Amino acid sequence: MRRRSANSATVHSRPEFSAVLLAGGRSTRMGRDKALLGVADVPLWQRQHAVLVQAGAVDVFVSAREEQTWAVGPNVVRDSFPDCGPLGGIVAAADRATCSHLAVLAVDLPFIEVSWFTGLLAESGANSGVVARQRGVGGCFEPLAAMYPRGFFAMAREALASGDFSMQRLVREAVARGLLSVHVLSAPESALFMNWNTPTE
Repeated sequence: MRRRSANSATVHSRPEFSAVLLAGGRSTRMGRDKALLGVADVPLWQRQHAVLVQAGAVDVFVSAREEQTWAVGPNVVRDSFPDCGPLGGIVAAADRATCSHLAVLAVDLPFIEVSWFTGLLAESGANSGVVARQRGVGGCFEPLAAMYPRGFFAMAREALASGDFSMQRLVREAVARGLLSVHVLSAPESALFMNWNTPTE
C-alpha cells in the first residue's frame, strides 16, 4: 500500500481508531465455531484480536453471540437485530467507539496482518476511511478488513434499521459520498482475503 513520505512538506497526523472483531457468525459450513479454530496453537479470535491491538487500536470490541461463552468482558458487543450479518456487529461497535475511525476485521480472515491495518490508516483522512476492492471489472469490495470513518456510522445505522444488510451496497454508497477511498488489491494482497469457511479450507 502507498505510504506517505516522511519528507513531505506537510505532515498529516494519523487518526486514532477503535476496532471491532466480527466473530458472531454461525459457522454453519464449518460445523464448529470458527473463532475457536487454532492458528499456531492460538484460537483464531485471539490471533485476530492481537492483530488489531498491535495495529494500534485504542479499544477493541468483539462482536459475538450470547451462546459464545468464550466471549466475555466489557468490550463484547451484541447485535441489536438478529441474523443481520456483519452489519449488526459493526453498528454495535460504532455505538461504543471512542475514536473517529473504526477498523473492522472478520474472524475468518486469518491471513490479514498488522501491516494491512497500518497501511489502511496511512491512507485514511480525517473524515474518510479505506476499503479494498478486488481487481477487474465488477471486482467486489472487501468490507470486512477495512477502516471506516465516523461519517459512515450513521449510514450503517440507517441501513440496519431499514433491513438492508448488504455490505456491498452500503460500501458502494459510502464510496460515492467520498467517505471511503478504494484500494485496488494487487495479486499478492488478494491472497490476504482467503477466508476459512469449510473444514477443507
